[in-house]
Amino acid sequence: MKLKLQACCLVFFLMILFSCNQQKNNREPVFNPHPTGAYLTPEESMKTIYLPKGYHIELVASEPMIKEPVAIAWDGNGRMYVAEMASYMQDADATGEQQPVSRIMRLEDIDNDGRMDKATVFADSLLLPRMMQCVGEELLVNETNSITIYSYKDTDGDGIADMKNVVYQNDKYIPGNANMEHQRSGLDWNIDNWMYVTYDPVRFRYTNGIMKVDTLVRGTNGQWGVTHDNYGRLFFSNAGAEEPAVGIQINPVYGRLDFPDQITDEFQEVWPIIATPDVAGDHRLRPNNTLNHFTASCGQSIYRGDQFPEDFVGDCIICEPVGRLVRRAKVANIKGKIVLSSAYDKKEFIASSDLNFRPVNSAVGPDGNLYIVDMYRGIIQQATWIRPGSFRRRKIDSLGLAQNKGRGRIYRVVPDGYQQGVKPKMLNESSTILVRYLNHPNGWWRDNAQKEIINNGDKSVVPALRLMISGKTVNVGEIVSPLGKIHALWTLEGLDAIDKEVLLLALNDQDPQVRRTAVWISEPFLKKNDSVIIHEVARLKNDPSYDVRVQVMLSMYQSQSQKAQSVVKEISELNPDSEILTTITNMLKKNEMEGALTGKLGNMSQADKQLILRGASIFNSFCSTCHGVDGKGIATGNDIATTPSLVGSERLGYTRKDASIRILLHGMTGPINGKSYSGEMPSMANNDDHWIASVLSYVRFQFGQTNHSKGYSPIVKPGEVKAIRKEDEGRKTPMTWRELSDKTD
Repeated sequence: MKLKLQACCLVFFLMILFSCNQQKNNREPVFNPHPTGAYLTPEESMKTIYLPKGYHIELVASEPMIKEPVAIAWDGNGRMYVAEMASYMQDADATGEQQPVSRIMRLEDIDNDGRMDKATVFADSLLLPRMMQCVGEELLVNETNSITIYSYKDTDGDGIADMKNVVYQNDKYIPGNANMEHQRSGLDWNIDNWMYVTYDPVRFRYTNGIMKVDTLVRGTNGQWGVTHDNYGRLFFSNAGAEEPAVGIQINPVYGRLDFPDQITDEFQEVWPIIATPDVAGDHRLRPNNTLNHFTASCGQSIYRGDQFPEDFVGDCIICEPVGRLVRRAKVANIKGKIVLSSAYDKKEFIASSDLNFRPVNSAVGPDGNLYIVDMYRGIIQQATWIRPGSFRRRKIDSLGLAQNKGRGRIYRVVPDGYQQGVKPKMLNESSTILVRYLNHPNGWWRDNAQKEIINNGDKSVVPALRLMISGKTVNVGEIVSPLGKIHALWTLEGLDAIDKEVLLLALNDQDPQVRRTAVWISEPFLKKNDSVIIHEVARLKNDPSYDVRVQVMLSMYQSQSQKAQSVVKEISELNPDSEILTTITNMLKKNEMEGALTGKLGNMSQADKQLILRGASIFNSFCSTCHGVDGKGIATGNDIATTPSLVGSERLGYTRKDASIRILLHGMTGPINGKSYSGEMPSMANNDDHWIASVLSYVRFQFGQTNHSKGYSPIVKPGEVKAIRKEDEGRKTPMTWRELSDKTD
């Protein structure tokens, strides 16, 4: 009897312990109509978080272990690195924001229970770190107001970086103290072994301790975050244009391609469970005072883990910190065209009624679960958008949101009944062992095994990789999945060990995504006009898979051979009813037209040509997020344009040079010609004179009113920007339409 009683007590104790280590969240969301800015402990805040049935949320780390977290990354041994922005919006006026007081923490889960036990300041005295990528024992880091990328390394095992090297620096490009929200993010190591970022029209490849850069002629995509799926498709967001998903159709190396219906109007709507005070204005609120539309989409990830139900794999996760929610989106491939839809009807995957809950990033971890980075603070907008007297500022001040700072939480979403698995030890394992992980069901393991094998440069595994592509492994009886073959192909590519024999094998694989990958990897052969590979790729012009045909068209376009170009033309002619293939045809023609921009510049001086060409690159990567690539603005779900059209704008007229300079230096607010817009032009004054002159020279040339007969030029010189900057020195407010109308050159 005594033993039975003891056993019952033990079971009861274990049940209590289990319930304390996880939060069974509300099965139905509880709406909070009158939120306050009150601070809640992590445990209290977790009780306000809604999740659908079958999932619960667990605390991984919180203050004081971490403060102001914005991004996370794991090294090959599963140690978590947390980028913190310690100086971000410490009051409503951004006082001290440019002070280098931020840091990167390294967290370790010693007992493998899913909660962090040990925290070390890995790198300190940083200026708002915004991008991280783990490679071997190194951590690649980029800070705000810089395009320089450093490698940090702990060489003595104390968890503190004691080695710091520059791995990328561009002295010709000095971004200056640009607005916090208008700078690059990402550094996502895609399956193609390139690292992608937002804003800047470049991608990086890490080789022998150096970041090699490749210029994306057509610019890149996105604003706050970039991620990839199992097949290397990239997913961006344009928060400035209130677009939660852009650049999802093709890789930006080929150009820019989006469809107006790739996300629906219904998808644009968000469903908070809390009255949302800090929005742009009343037009962003429903009658119950909830946010009605994406306005700060960021921190996206694709679920590629092995713990959630099968129907979750491939879904897109998008954070919305203004709405205090996280969207789960279904990703459909409809005849080669990617279309996103919400996984729930008028509900979100995660939603909180805590006013300080600020999900800013997400990631799938080594354990196969979904991690959410909660910056947990009162103010999420940068000072440019909460000026004194503005709608947001009045709400922020009345609720005392500026007081909530210096905290932060990292959660993980796990399925009910989850059992903790083994921790990775990739940094201690041989390349031979790492090859096995290329066939792992969790995308994190596949990605990191590929990355570490390439970083090791160990070509002794080439035979094993080639064997995988044939469908076999060194382990008798093990089946190689299509994803395993795809990673084996890209690992060979990263080791510079791709040859025709491997490509021919993969081009004839039964799986369409393996064939598509082989076409993609064949591009160096296509560019060299290799007749054998061109012939084999051409055989796929009628492939049953739209994805394969799309890739054949894009890759063959890279070749100058008559055979390759005829295949591109033939695919277009044979698929007149295919939306994706027809649109790509038009995009390629547009690329050719844009490529002719240099020819349009005629007899301009080389200096003037360079201004316009640089301005085109900046505009396509940065300004187009709100203005559109064609300069006509972007309509939101409510048919309210984010910005006025630039095409033929008198503000860009060749005789209105001072007006256009002032718009970029000070920003612009209020109605324009009596019409209101959902966005507000922020000041670009923190960029240097050359940056502003380049952008204006391009937009005036491309979109402005011309007056060649009188000899006016679209070119804006850096010295002219400098003169206006000095003339308007001390101005802190944006321009209005009336002011610009009153000013003349």
